[in-house]
Amino acid sequence: MAKVISTLFIAADGVAEIDPDWHFPYFDDNMGRAVAEDYDTSDVLLIGSGTYDSFAGAWPDRETAGGEDAPFAKQLGDTRKVVVSRRPLEFSWRNSELIQGDLVDAVTALKADPGIKGVLIPGSISVVQQLLAAGLVDELRLLIHPVAARKGRRLFDEGDTPYHLRVIATEAFPTGVLRVIYAPTAAPGAVGYDEIKDQVPAGS
Repeated sequence: MAKVISTLFIAADGVAEIDPDWHFPYFDDNMGRAVAEDYDTSDVLLIGSGTYDSFAGAWPDRETAGGEDAPFAKQLGDTRKVVVSRRPLEFSWRNSELIQGDLVDAVTALKADPGIKGVLIPGSISVVQQLLAAGLVDELRLLIHPVAARKGRRLFDEGDTPYHLRVIATEAFPTGVLRVIYAPTAAPGAVGYDEIKDQVPAGS
């Protein structure tokens, strides 16, 4: 079964809506390597219409320009892109298609497709939120910047049920960025103060 992996640049206060002013100063070779590793996990990109518009407005031209980022631009162009949108789209970028039917049903089908290695969701906050709620995200790969953005959309929205996560891997970059890979996990057993009071520091 294919993994569904979310990859996000995120501020320390949970804002995942990127502002170039706080994002680009922290981008270095380490982050570039992490991004490449994330993209290498998958052969399908699942993206919202806003992310698609941003990517399609930049990466094809970068591929054509033939600069340092052209190989990555070509990789993106060659990858199958499944776009989530409530409005009709005219695709100018190759290998792009509109998701058919309900998002949860479509992603369930992608996960079950034996011909798919993995599905990567770059950005696309609302898509990630819907799939987290449906229990379809296998990994959250977060590049946590050492900044409190203080404005912008956050990854975790308001809800009644907490998301419990286990840490698969962590890495600290010299810039202060933390790479943390989480996977959803079951909630721990109920624990109250009486069960942990023997671990409270003794007074001096």
